[in-house]
Amino acid sequence: MGSLDANCIASPRGFSPLDIDDFRQQAHQTVEFICEYYKGIESHPVVPQVEPGYLRRLLPETPSAQPMPFAKVLSEVQATVLPGMTHWTNPNFFAYFPATLSSAALCGDLLASALNPVAFNWLSSPAVTELESLTLDWLAQLIRLPKGFLFSAGGGGVLQATTSEAVLCTLVAARKMVLERAGHDGADKLVVYASDQTHSTFAKACKIAGIAPANIRIIPTAREDLFSLRPDSLRAAMEADAAAGLLPAYVCATVGTTSSTAVDPVAQLAEVAGRFGAWVHVDAAYAGSACVCPEFRHHLDGVDRVDSISMSPHKWLLTGLDCCCLWVRDRARLTTSLSTDPEYLKNRATESGLVVDYKDWQVRPSSFPHRSPTAKNSVALKLFMVMRCYGTANLQSHIRSDVRMARGFEEMVAADTRFEVVVPRRFALVCFRMRPRRAGADGEAEADAANRRLLEEVNNSGGIYATHTVIGGIYVIRFAVGTTLTEERHVKAAWELFRAKADAAWEAAQ
Repeated sequence: MGSLDANCIASPRGFSPLDIDDFRQQAHQTVEFICEYYKGIESHPVVPQVEPGYLRRLLPETPSAQPMPFAKVLSEVQATVLPGMTHWTNPNFFAYFPATLSSAALCGDLLASALNPVAFNWLSSPAVTELESLTLDWLAQLIRLPKGFLFSAGGGGVLQATTSEAVLCTLVAARKMVLERAGHDGADKLVVYASDQTHSTFAKACKIAGIAPANIRIIPTAREDLFSLRPDSLRAAMEADAAAGLLPAYVCATVGTTSSTAVDPVAQLAEVAGRFGAWVHVDAAYAGSACVCPEFRHHLDGVDRVDSISMSPHKWLLTGLDCCCLWVRDRARLTTSLSTDPEYLKNRATESGLVVDYKDWQVRPSSFPHRSPTAKNSVALKLFMVMRCYGTANLQSHIRSDVRMARGFEEMVAADTRFEVVVPRRFALVCFRMRPRRAGADGEAEADAANRRLLEEVNNSGGIYATHTVIGGIYVIRFAVGTTLTEERHVKAAWELFRAKADAAWEAAQ
């Protein structure tokens, strides 16, 4: 603290942090910076070539006492920050799942930041609350959720930052529901269920919600089932737990798993869970966006029998981070499990029962309303802008274009006898590998090493970025199409890079 105190000086005269003329000039400079960045984004290596701690070596150890000209700060960002960025919007980014963005979302972000609302209850910012409720109803209709998930029917939607928060909130609601039915002294008997393909966010949310680690059932899947969760496996696990005096409380089904976009049979799983009175949540973080297209909507069949569903438009629906939509079929179950009622937030609108207070729909201490998450001050307007500016037809075209490019990549893989598609493509993710050169465990081990080497060589080239998974005991390369700027030429060039590196990868792995 001593060195910082020593640098403290009086504020410069005329300091005006929100001078409109300054902002106009700085905003123009910032927009120009962003436009130039996107114009030249392909010139950047997708994955940065920097070492840990590089930024500390480039920037001062202590904050500056005197202001820097805005243009100089932007130049500093150009010289120091950009070289360390993994460029998720680069059209050659094929890793993980996409984090899509659009000009409408960028403008919505700017508008939301300028308005700077804090919407912990309706009264604190009526327009923000009502915009969120309406936009969530619109999106629910777009993916054809049952009417029960709309506000008019007792359900409703809320924007969370991430799927982790959506799962956590519904876990808390499920815990309350089951304990009220079974007795509040049975918390240590609650059991939750998911497959071994469920995102790791599930296990984290269970820890936060207080579910005993021994009561988290991770049910194995198999390649012959395309890695989806079998209803009979779930039934056997729930029956065994019920027979042991435990309380089956929550089932997490996934539509579009991270490793391979496996789709769990929602209707059948909901039927099994219903026999035990367990809450059923559907995690459609990635694939939910595809359901704006009628040809993909069947993957959500059976959703009328579940309690909640979430999807993340920041992954594939052009909205930008962070945007996770959570819908519940009975909003009272969610709000009563998360609500607080401090005196200083009481008001006539809330007491009327005619408004939504989103503080009761999420994990957020209402005693600190200034800590509003991004979902309350930005994302609703971004999602609104995307839906209004582009319309259903363009959103569907965006999804179909990515699927078409992924199908083309899959066909190129299948046409090369050195490679194989490990699981059939469902959406815009292709899971593939170089084939083993001989049968048996030794051949599989050699193939794993060769594919690992291939991915390293491809990524080290700087030309593209892809990631891997291990599924069914097999090392698999994941190729996810969906970055906003990706075109067919990028997909073809990526495949040529894989092909060019293939034989050398086998040799290096020996």
